[in-house]
Amino acid sequence: MVTRQAIFTYAEDTYGITPEYLFKSYPNYAVLKNRQGKWFGAVMNVPQAKLGLPGTDEIDILDIKVDPELGSILRAKPGYLPAYHMNKEHWLTIVLDRQADAAELFQLLDSSYALVTK
Repeated sequence: MVTRQAIFTYAEDTYGITPEYLFKSYPNYAVLKNRQGKWFGAVMNVPQAKLGLPGTDEIDILDIKVDPELGSILRAKPGYLPAYHMNKEHWLTIVLDRQADAAELFQLLDSSYALVTK
């Protein structure tokens, strides 16, 4: 299982950045920005129903930027959804649960960082 803290630790170790908490109304929503201020990730806790999932519990998710073709392929896999609160063609939501593969998730985070840092 990949936790929000594991994502923050990876981002700090890899890119030297720490999460920013920009929303007073949503104190647990964290944004990951590159040095130029462009978002490459957002970690949020949202009700399952807002993601089209059964249940009312809040779950942690990671939104990342993806190539549209890759996003289309990944959305066919469990735990990968159209982006929550972002452009659904260029962003993807990953549910942070037991099914989330750490190696794949961090590789996708690297790709997201590269997409916004070109």
